[in-house]
Amino acid sequence: MIKQFLNLEWKAFFRSASFQVNVFLKILMGLGALYFIFVFAGLGIGLFFGLEKMELEPLETVNKFLIYYIILDLVLRYFFQKMPVINIKPMLLMPFNKSKIVNFALGKTVLSFFNIMHAFFFIPFSIILVAQDYSFLGVVGWHLGIMALIYINNFINVFLNDETALVVILGTVFVILGGLQFYGYFDVTEYTKLFFQGLYEAPWMAIIPILILIGVAYYAFIYFKKRLYLDAGLSKKTATATTENMEWLDRFGKLSTFLKNDLKLILRNKRSKTTVFMSVLFLFYGLLFFGNAIEVYDGPFWRMFAAVFVTGGFLFSFGQFVPSWDSAYYPLMMTQNIRYKEYLRSKWLLVVIATGISTILCIPYLYFGWEVLAAIVVGAIFNMGVNAHLVLLGGAYIKTPIDLTSGKKAFGDKSAFNVKTLLISLPKMLGPMALYAIGHFTLGPVSGFALVAIAGLAGFAFRDKVFNMIIKIYKKEKYKTLDAYKQKK
Repeated sequence: MIKQFLNLEWKAFFRSASFQVNVFLKILMGLGALYFIFVFAGLGIGLFFGLEKMELEPLETVNKFLIYYIILDLVLRYFFQKMPVINIKPMLLMPFNKSKIVNFALGKTVLSFFNIMHAFFFIPFSIILVAQDYSFLGVVGWHLGIMALIYINNFINVFLNDETALVVILGTVFVILGGLQFYGYFDVTEYTKLFFQGLYEAPWMAIIPILILIGVAYYAFIYFKKRLYLDAGLSKKTATATTENMEWLDRFGKLSTFLKNDLKLILRNKRSKTTVFMSVLFLFYGLLFFGNAIEVYDGPFWRMFAAVFVTGGFLFSFGQFVPSWDSAYYPLMMTQNIRYKEYLRSKWLLVVIATGISTILCIPYLYFGWEVLAAIVVGAIFNMGVNAHLVLLGGAYIKTPIDLTSGKKAFGDKSAFNVKTLLISLPKMLGPMALYAIGHFTLGPVSGFALVAIAGLAGFAFRDKVFNMIIKIYKKEKYKTLDAYKQKK
């Protein structure tokens, strides 16, 4: 049975209309995975000796901050880890055992890279602990307990598929606790480290997280098996109907129809709401770069990278998947008297407006200096003039249909923002970094800002010609896109 499931997965991948794009993304994701493997392995090997040089007891220091590691892992999983996608509807009409379907789906999460990558840190670190005369049984108990907690996060993340509010609360608590500890008001690690240190001093305590893991995994199995019916995912909740006229958008003429449709899509669907939420989180990402929170990010290139990133949150997460957001009714749209130019210009305008709002919200970054604010402004100009066109161009080739109701299904793919989106977005952020580098190392920082701004303004100046080129590509790819959107996976 498992062999049949794997065979179906294999055929679905190679027969996909977006096969070439999928292969390219898999290669990029593989390279990204190798990078994180080296980072985690290097950290696992070097952390022990680094802490010793700082005259800190390695294991106790790690145990002190493990609570943040576990919570951060859970929050990052929610936004980045892809849930197992199985074409369940046809399977339920065939003589497949429901238990095996659920086991296969949950088994895919167990083999996720989000679980495996932690081993590249904890295994080398554990080996070094044993080599440095730490108790063998203690290290084994500590290691098994930590890995059990990692896999508990894996199954909890499955349940959090529809609990965005809970994730927001968890993330907020994480930030508040970190802030209280940083400013010396309350140190939660003084209490949590007792448990993690106990895993080493009393190895039998590893049984506790292992038993919890077994219980959570069993509950996940029962939870999804009970809901593995056609009507469980197809039934819709009734709600009071509301209408939004949005007459204030009428000033945009013919584009107003598309803008209203996009805003209603964002307001009414969980998946698109998640995109907006992620766009807000992007605004705070600049604190890592501008606030010198991480020493490696302290440099002129990273400043421009962050500037494009914080103002382009909506552009990268929403704009990256145009026209996939309309995949449910895209075939119907193509039968209507709709001009591609009006459709794409409305998407472009929506992205530009969102980027402008993000730029205004980033004004408080002036606290870190005028160069930071200048980088944010020119980064926004580049996003509006260049990247806004590039995301539309990329949308012609990324033929991934988006199920806006997938967040309501047990095995739906909730991610409106995921690792693939980031990988596709990287070239759009490296461009302004390269332009800034040319100006910075020739005439100075002001010249670097000027080059990035000029590139963005050039995008505005040649906007019509660029749109005409993009429209030709959309028309060329029209029928391939329609065929891709008919696929269930």
